[in-house]
Amino acid sequence: MARIGVEESLSDVKDALVQAGHEVIDLHSEEDASGCDCCVITGLDKDMMGNATASIEGPVINAQGNNADAICQMVDERLS
Repeated sequence: MARIGVEESLSDVKDALVQAGHEVIDLHSEEDASGCDCCVITGLDKDMMGNATASIEGPVINAQGNNADAICQMVDERLS
């Protein structure tokens, strides 16, 4: 399956993605995102203009306002 980078505070999302068969790594810095097929962030990294800095070419999913199941579905949809 895919390699997914997930921010540390999203432990429920990490668990759900592992159960779905994905390889999950913790995102501590921008360098951690390299080599990931997709990243899931908390949404707290956005600047005042509503932009987020992405250091990967794949999709970046904002977890804000979504539960773990919804995020897993978004990951699967964007990677298929």
